Amino acid sequence: MAKKRDYYEVLGVDRGAAADDIKKAYRKLAIKFHPDKNPDDPTAEDKFKEAAEAYSILSDDNKRARYDQYGHAGVGGAGAGAGGFGGGFSMDDIFSQFGDIFGDSSPFGDIFGRAGGGGGRRVRKGSDLRIKLKLNLEEVANGVEKKIKVKRHVTCNTCGGNGAKNGTSLTNCNSCNGTGQVRKVVSTMLGQMVSTSTCPTCNGDGKIISERCDSCAGEGRLLQDDLITLNIPGGVAEGMQLSMSGKGNVPARGGVAGDLLIVIEEEEDANLKRDGNNVVFDMHLSFIDAALGTSVEIPTIDGKARITVDSGTQAGKILRLKGKGIKDLNGYGKGDQLVHINVWTPQQLSSDERQTLESLRNSPNFQPKPGKNEKGFFDKMKDFFH
Repeated sequence: MAKKRDYYEVLGVDRGAAADDIKKAYRKLAIKFHPDKNPDDPTAEDKFKEAAEAYSILSDDNKRARYDQYGHAGVGGAGAGAGGFGGGFSMDDIFSQFGDIFGDSSPFGDIFGRAGGGGGRRVRKGSDLRIKLKLNLEEVANGVEKKIKVKRHVTCNTCGGNGAKNGTSLTNCNSCNGTGQVRKVVSTMLGQMVSTSTCPTCNGDGKIISERCDSCAGEGRLLQDDLITLNIPGGVAEGMQLSMSGKGNVPARGGVAGDLLIVIEEEEDANLKRDGNNVVFDMHLSFIDAALGTSVEIPTIDGKARITVDSGTQAGKILRLKGKGIKDLNGYGKGDQLVHINVWTPQQLSSDERQTLESLRNSPNFQPKPGKNEKGFFDKMKDFFH
């Protein structure tokens, strides 16, 4: 699967671009690559969709902030396809959600929901849903597929979402002629002023239901449990918010579903601590094992691993297990596991143990003799993290 391009690069704007500049850039690209204007270019539609996807993220302050911090994975664009995080744009979605940015000068007639130069009714979008998802360290590190039940509004199958009994056709509202808006002309000392407001007869729907659907009572939607599959990428972090397009609430009587927002929560691991993409394990060795050397089994993200501790290992030494950490969210490899050596000093001794140690107290090999190359704790940490 091809790697997604940076959204700012797609629109040809810098990362500090103002909202108006982003809107103008998208409008220019949408006109340039609209499929109707490029019937002989099979790549035009893909470029049109790519621009729309970039605009959908960068035109939303919250989504843009998540994208700036976490990249494509933060908004569900890390290789997601239809039905995945962020992806799945159809031409209908684009026309209904973003068509109004072209204003009355749209070069595509009423394809964006505008009749001639008239201000047509915009397709509504349902509300977003937000859930919290707890993941253990292994799931955070490697990614995971989760199936969860979400209570959300979905389209009523009986009426097909229009709210009429058995899905029968609706009639245009006579008050607004199907536009969903009414215009009022008021005479003032400065001349006539025209104001536009939501039609009170149809509540902005533009249509009138003569007989309501029995299943949804005319709402065109039902509240029910929906089983949703989440594909969580490896490398997510506490507090990160992912979005799944079209898995929020469907609005009443037709429109585009909102998004499902997934907030990540990390469960604390009993043995391993996360430090960025690295994981840290505190290993306690007896004085005897540190002096003579040993082989020890330790926990890792992927299970148990056996490591060798050399004879004469000093307290505070840090061993590195390459590639045993957490996947980088942007696909740049994996972190490491750092094993911090702690030498355990016994707090209680039998008389025989004390006598044995006393006999060794003055032995030359038991006198501290740190070499010039022996680094302190902070120097060791600098070597690992700088």
